[in-house]
Amino acid sequence: MSTPKASLTEMEARLLAGLEPSVLKLQDDSHQHAGHAGAKEGGHYSLSIVSERFKGLGRVARHRLVYHCLAELMQQGIHALAIDARAPDEI
Repeated sequence: MSTPKASLTEMEARLLAGLEPSVLKLQDDSHQHAGHAGAKEGGHYSLSIVSERFKGLGRVARHRLVYHCLAELMQQGIHALAIDARAPDEI
């Protein structure tokens, strides 16, 4: 049985509320993974995000902040999430 994909709108709303990004680009890449075993467990997404909240944090800490915002969706509808998270002075 397949897990429904997470809604881009819901994902964006949670990221906007939690991280107040100046740049937020979220893309659904699920079509590129059709037939892949993980495709049945939810969607595949790419995220490019710029936020002041990332200043002074390493890559792992930044990813943890993103995962915290999407926690419920990570359990139901997101199979894979590629993250490019930067502070404003890194763009």
